[in-house]
Amino acid sequence: MEQFTGRVWVLGDDIDTDIIIPTEYLALKTIEDMKQYGFSPLRPELAGQIREGDIIVAGKNFGCGSSREQAPEVIKALGIKCIFAKSFARIFFRNSINNGLLLIEQPDLYDDIKEGDRISVTLGQEVVYQGRKYPIASLPDNLLEIINAGGLVKAMRKRNGLDERP
Repeated sequence: MEQFTGRVWVLGDDIDTDIIIPTEYLALKTIEDMKQYGFSPLRPELAGQIREGDIIVAGKNFGCGSSREQAPEVIKALGIKCIFAKSFARIFFRNSINNGLLLIEQPDLYDDIKEGDRISVTLGQEVVYQGRKYPIASLPDNLLEIINAGGLVKAMRKRNGLDERP
């Protein structure tokens, strides 16, 4: 089982894709150019404070709004290891998995967590926060394969032997 620990950023309910990456920044050439504007309508300083391996914990309906793929790409580029939320917008969930961003639904963690604290995650089993264990469901093997490869295209290239060197 994969295990990891990370610092938590707490966001609320209904964080839509326009908050994750506002429309006016979609014209920038690369995700690297866009990432500095991540979450800027909500918290302009946040993108500059996130570090590799950090974790977002949010309320319900995370990723609602338009289905832009840049939203999970920006979050991943910022270094977020995974997002826990009470619920996710379905298209955002699929876009995130397809781009290699781990999302986990957990209904109770958000109500107890404090920003800046650390949590420990054992995939498919639990999250531990201040000694309390929060159960999490196992992700299907095919979704884990996609996430571990870094996205759907990379997973399919690996599965079909296209990235192996002779």
